[in-house]
Amino acid sequence: MFLTETTSSSDDGTYRNMVSFLVDNYSDQLHSIVLSPDSRLHYPLFIDFAELMNDHPSIAMLVYSEPSSYLPKFDYAAISAQRLITKECEAGSVAIIKDNVHVRVNILGSPLESPESYPSIGKVRVKHRNILLTLKGTVIRSGGIKTIEGERKYECKKCKYVFPVYPELETGNMIKPPLACLSDRSYECEGNKFVPVENSTKYHDYQDIKIQESAQLLGVGAIPRSIRVILQNDLVDMVKAGDDVIVTGVLTAKWSPDLKDVRCDLDPVLVANHVRWTNELKSDLDIPDDIVIKFKKFWEKFKDTPLEGRNAILKGICPQVFGLFTVKLAVALTLIGGVQHVDNSGTKIRGESHLLLVGDPGTGKSQFLKFAAKLSNRAVITTGLGSTSAGLTVTAVKDGGEWMLEAGALVLADGGLCCIDEFDSMREHDRATIHEAMEQQTISIAKAGLVTTLSTRTIVFGATNPKGQYDPNQPLSVNTTLSGPLLSRFDIVLVLLDTKNPEWDKVVSSHILAEEEHQKVENAEDLTSSWSLTMLKKYINFVKGYFKPVLTKEAERVISSYYQLQRRCGTQNAARITVRMLESLIRLAQAHARLMFRNEVTRLDAITAILCIETSMTTSAIVDSVGNALHSNFSENPDTEYAKQEKFILEKLRLVDEFAIDSIDGSVR
Repeated sequence: MFLTETTSSSDDGTYRNMVSFLVDNYSDQLHSIVLSPDSRLHYPLFIDFAELMNDHPSIAMLVYSEPSSYLPKFDYAAISAQRLITKECEAGSVAIIKDNVHVRVNILGSPLESPESYPSIGKVRVKHRNILLTLKGTVIRSGGIKTIEGERKYECKKCKYVFPVYPELETGNMIKPPLACLSDRSYECEGNKFVPVENSTKYHDYQDIKIQESAQLLGVGAIPRSIRVILQNDLVDMVKAGDDVIVTGVLTAKWSPDLKDVRCDLDPVLVANHVRWTNELKSDLDIPDDIVIKFKKFWEKFKDTPLEGRNAILKGICPQVFGLFTVKLAVALTLIGGVQHVDNSGTKIRGESHLLLVGDPGTGKSQFLKFAAKLSNRAVITTGLGSTSAGLTVTAVKDGGEWMLEAGALVLADGGLCCIDEFDSMREHDRATIHEAMEQQTISIAKAGLVTTLSTRTIVFGATNPKGQYDPNQPLSVNTTLSGPLLSRFDIVLVLLDTKNPEWDKVVSSHILAEEEHQKVENAEDLTSSWSLTMLKKYINFVKGYFKPVLTKEAERVISSYYQLQRRCGTQNAARITVRMLESLIRLAQAHARLMFRNEVTRLDAITAILCIETSMTTSAIVDSVGNALHSNFSENPDTEYAKQEKFILEKLRLVDEFAIDSIDGSVR
């Protein structure tokens, strides 16, 4: 059918090779399509460009250089391949040949996948038109699903020849009546009229989305560019705002809407052929087996002194900042997070932790924010002064007469990390908008007639300066001007005060001056001496995806006793001592178990979670005075020091007899 109408005899061999390629390599998909009962649906047929390149390099180059011509031929070849497949179907099975089959070209593993082979969105130019182009970005806008005319047949009044006419994208998907007959004897039909054939119109699903390049890949001062992407048929409704995607398609142009006092231009548009959703790749990266073996050998070496192993990992976090053990531990636990829990009623309890650093200028808050963003596979960095409630959550925009939602920072960071510097610079109204996003991990909106809920499964990492001089005798909410409900949503709030400490100043200055010498002896291969940024990133991703720690009875007893003690004694920090604190303790204990490469939350993890919470309190129910997190350093014998801390905390919780601990090193009777 297709060959006789639209191809010349010279293309017969190419067409036959397409059919044989589909039958030989994708018979399983073809079987599934012909045995599907509904013939009205649109079915995708996924092929690998790398496989096509190996079997038929000439066809692969034609598909790459002339996709507008050869992708439709592949669709027709899929119909012919179905006819061959139906002959192989078992007797009694109902095989229906589907006309609406679309070949989707997957570039995974092919030369087209390398970042050098396809441009960023901001570098798309006219030279990229009419080739198979691949772009990577984040969906910032998702339009409604519409119906368009994909094909209409016309009949020539003179020669009675029937031929299809397709819409023109440039003029807004309108099918215009033909100007000339497409038959072989068209010269005899000049000036003739054409009439549409009844019931010959084919309709297609259509969706308009917009993707934006990642701001992390851009230089300073560069503005992230975006491009419209058209999804049709089986591709519609595949993605939503905030999703990371890799889109392969054909670049074309479309006239911008004719609006008053607005210049009408041709806007670049990518007509998608294949969409790859990469959100899962973000959270579950493929860690090579040899790297996992390295992790296991590392922990075997520190089997008897596990906290030394933990501290070796923590030293790799923001190595340019000396000391600050408490902050580095908090950053690691926040990035790793706990396990999401769904109770019997279906209520979700978040697994992501939130961290707030409150400190004087020059205490390294922004350094930790930027390093944490590098450790996360998906991160959005913003400042309080440059953020509004719409910019953080979602905004409604009007495009071509239709209202659409455009994702803000928290939605774009879904499944990753959202860093907000200068948290105190945000207006009170703007800070209130993130309450739901932090706890329920959703954003409910009702704007311009659009009522919906968006997902914000993100870690919020904030940094703020205290209001004037920090007063330890005042509650945290007074010192930071942050409301109690907002503070209670942060799992850890660390206060970094630049107090005078001559010994600390001497140690820090010596470290900064000798930093170059430290860098010379650094060995990235030996994990016992140093952890590089790349290895840290792989380790965090591995433990998050692999371990699902469960609380032991001992850990439950310790956490429960501490929470009850805080409820009895907590007066000054009443805003922080809520049920959320209990959930925070569980999350931090689970995160510490993951950090320690375990699937079980032990007493050690529970005690460490308590120490983190204690440090984040301006007044404590256990110790008389809370130390300054800024002056916390790595211990030379962390396991011995922990044993003292454990015994002290268990005494305060009145659990020493219950756990039978009587020696200073924490041994069991």
